[in-house]
Amino acid sequence: MPVQIGGGLSDAPQASAEQQMNWAFGISTPELKLFTTGLEKRLKPGPAATLGERVQVFFDALAGDAVSGEPAPRLLVGALPFDRNADDCLFLPQRAANRPWPVQSSAPKRLNWRMEPQPDRAAYRAAVAGALAEIRRASAESPLEKVVLSRSLKLTADGRIDPFDLWLALKADPSAARFITPLGQDAGGAMRRLVGASPELLISKQGARILSYPLAGSARRSPDLAEDEAASKALLRSDKDRREHAAVVEAILDALTPYCSELRAPPGPALVSTRTMWHLGTRIEGRLRHPDRVSSAELAAVLHPTPAVAGAPRERAVELIQQLEGYDRGFYAGAVGWTNAVGDGAWHVSLRCAEVAGDTARLYAGAGIVEGSDPEAEADETSGKFQAVLRALGVDEAAA
Repeated sequence: MPVQIGGGLSDAPQASAEQQMNWAFGISTPELKLFTTGLEKRLKPGPAATLGERVQVFFDALAGDAVSGEPAPRLLVGALPFDRNADDCLFLPQRAANRPWPVQSSAPKRLNWRMEPQPDRAAYRAAVAGALAEIRRASAESPLEKVVLSRSLKLTADGRIDPFDLWLALKADPSAARFITPLGQDAGGAMRRLVGASPELLISKQGARILSYPLAGSARRSPDLAEDEAASKALLRSDKDRREHAAVVEAILDALTPYCSELRAPPGPALVSTRTMWHLGTRIEGRLRHPDRVSSAELAAVLHPTPAVAGAPRERAVELIQQLEGYDRGFYAGAVGWTNAVGDGAWHVSLRCAEVAGDTARLYAGAGIVEGSDPEAEADETSGKFQAVLRALGVDEAAA
């Protein structure tokens, strides 16, 4: 996908190389590579419901600003949080390119790690059991088909964690959208960054064409070829996983239909593999009625969070997530991406990720709970989903 980067403002002071990299954003997929540096201007933060309008106002104002010196790219990049009512973190960078920044992996450091599960597996299994009880109690007047419950691992190292080293290490999954985005400073002044390799495309827009590729229904991969093949076939046959997946596809089709003159999806899911997991995936393609009136950011805000990361119906599922998980997801299970001045862009669900700041990294993984879910199996699924980032950090993966 070509990225429009020409045109812009500004009189922003020249930043040092370190300051430029402090606000570095990167996303790398087989279709697109986008790398930016520097902070030119932040989009006024706000909730998902106002994102489309705020983006439009931002670019309208940008078009009216006089250019002074080297123009900034006409792009907004950054992240949306899981909570639709929480503030997003999107910004106009000072420079953008399709080549990576000049960072190299530093010499391997033997960090020692302290791991704190939040919650631990026993508490997570209890939360899954609680969600299943709520699903069974749900009525026709207040239905509850699915709840996605996550757990986190807080890792503390005996030295600084280099987020760019982690980003480079995550290239082991070339089919995933590898990303790094700044989130602002923590209370101690360290820059918080979300770093990950997402397998799931929330939405992309190029002119009138849109694409969404949701994943729901998962199985852990095995290094044994026969066991791995058996796991993939069992997933494809699983009634529980196919029901879970169908709910996601239906919700996305319902949300996109008002915007589209054409919208299509295959009759059933396909197998999608990452280095550590098998997933059920469906490629949804469409054509917008009025492509000049809606941006990729607005479409992302309409879809997010899908039943793949929240549940169905969305409001009831989110309410239960807040009751059962016991912590704030922040930008996990939100979206990372970009949009340009003509509305094109791409947004990936922020999965297989960690929030890194100083000597700490918080990892997240979730599983979809539907009728027929088994608490122990769902805990195993989250353990499998932790592996991509744990391996990249060099942490004992058995500890999850």
